[in-house]
Amino acid sequence: MSKKLKLDNMVKICTHSGSFHADESLAVYLLKLLPKFSNAEVIRSRNPEDWERSDIVVDVSGKYDQVKYFDHHQREFDTTFNNNYKTKLSSAGLIYKHFGKDIIQEVLNLQSNDSNVELLYDKVYKEFIESLDANDNGISNYPKDIESKFNEKNITLPAMVAKFNPRWNESCKDEDFDRQFLIASELMGKTFVNLLEGYGKGWLPAKSIVEKAFENRFNVDKSGEIIILSQFCPWKEHLYAIEKKNNAEGSIKFVLFQDASGNWRISTVSITSSSFEFRKGIPEELRGLRDEELSNKSGIEGCIFVHAAGFIGGAKTEEGVLKLAKLSLQKD
Repeated sequence: MSKKLKLDNMVKICTHSGSFHADESLAVYLLKLLPKFSNAEVIRSRNPEDWERSDIVVDVSGKYDQVKYFDHHQREFDTTFNNNYKTKLSSAGLIYKHFGKDIIQEVLNLQSNDSNVELLYDKVYKEFIESLDANDNGISNYPKDIESKFNEKNITLPAMVAKFNPRWNESCKDEDFDRQFLIASELMGKTFVNLLEGYGKGWLPAKSIVEKAFENRFNVDKSGEIIILSQFCPWKEHLYAIEKKNNAEGSIKFVLFQDASGNWRISTVSITSSSFEFRKGIPEELRGLRDEELSNKSGIEGCIFVHAAGFIGGAKTEEGVLKLAKLSLQKD
C-alpha cells in the first residue's frame, strides 16, 4: 500500500516501501540537503503511479535515467563513480555521483569554481560512500580466506540501519516502516554531514599549512628533508600528495610541530600512509631515553623524550627538535 500524497504541488522524493537499508536512507537525506528538495515530501512506495507523480525516484523502479530515476537493481547496471573506481554504485553512490558537488557547495558554502569542491567530492566518495556501495552490493571487507576478528553485525552503519527496521514479531505496517526509515535516514545523513564538515573545515585547511611548510623546507635545512609546521594539523595525507605533485616523493624525513602543551615534537615520516616503517628514524642510541639522560646523550639541551621505537620525540623548544632532526639525518 502506498502512502497518500498530501499536496500535489509539493516536491516529492520517492523510494521503496517496506524494509530499508543504509544506501537509500542516505540517498534521501542527501537530496534533502539541496534547496530544491529541502522541504520535499518523502514517499515510500512500490506503486508505479507514485513513481510517476514524484519528482525523483530512488532505489526503486528498475530504471536509471540520470534525471528522475536512480535505481541500481537492474541486471545490466554496472555504473561506477568514475573510471578510477571498480565498485558498482548503490542508490547512495548514484545520488552522490550526480548531486555530490552541489551538496558539498551547499553544506560548506563553497563556490562551484572552487578547486576544493572536486577534491572533497572524490575524498568523501573514497572514504565513505564507496564502502556503502560495496556493502549494498555484497562486497566483503575481507578476502574470502580471512575472517574478521570483530563482530560487525552490530557496529557498522548498515548494520545499525538494518536494526531500525521493525522486528519480525511486532507490528509491520507501512507506517511503522516509514517512521523508522526517517530515523535511519537521519542517522546516515548526520553522519555524512559531520564527515563532510570534518574534511571541509578541518582536513582541508590543513593542506595550506603543509604546503607552506614544504615550500619553506630549504630555509629550515639545506637538505630540504625537514619541514616545520606553523601549527599542528593533520599533515600526513597532505604531505604525500604534495610530494607527489612536486615530483619529490620520499623527500621529507622529519616533521616538526608544537604540541598542545607548548613543547615541540619531531615526527618521522612513514614510507607509505599505511606503513609503520619510517623513511628515517631517530638514532637508535637515543630511543627510549628521557629528559636529562637524553639531553646528555644527544648533546642537545632541553630534550624531553624519544619513543623506544624511534618514530617520535620531543624537546622544550623548536631549536631542540630541529637539532634532533639534523642529528638524525647525519646517522646511517
